[in-house]
Amino acid sequence: MSDDSDRDELVIAAKRAQENAYAPYSKFRVGAALRFADGTIVTGANVENASYGLSLCAEAMAVAKAMNEGHRGGLEAVAVIGSGKQPIAPCGRCRQILFELADLGGTDPLIWCASKEEAEGVLLSELFPRAFGPGSLD
Repeated sequence: MSDDSDRDELVIAAKRAQENAYAPYSKFRVGAALRFADGTIVTGANVENASYGLSLCAEAMAVAKAMNEGHRGGLEAVAVIGSGKQPIAPCGRCRQILFELADLGGTDPLIWCASKEEAEGVLLSELFPRAFGPGSLD
């Protein structure tokens, strides 16, 4: 898996991103950080909307930003941190979005599910078994 300093760096980046969350309705602020094989870290925070269905998750924001910056594959690790007491994992929609990016490079990134107190690592394939992605279309 990954060593403690890699985990800590990514969780800290997600925590910093969380500070930019726009969550006036739920008050549940989420930050995400993606690390790529070249060492690049891309972050995102959740953005809520008065029309709740239009809200965007932190992971989706980070993936969109990464793709917009030209990252196509090479996703090695992700950290997601929420404002609750328990570590959080990406929602189902975000698991699909993360899988799409990971599958482009044939990686199985380590997902750090974090809270203020702890971080638990799990592979994306364990969170999202039998996922449908670009390779499924061949």
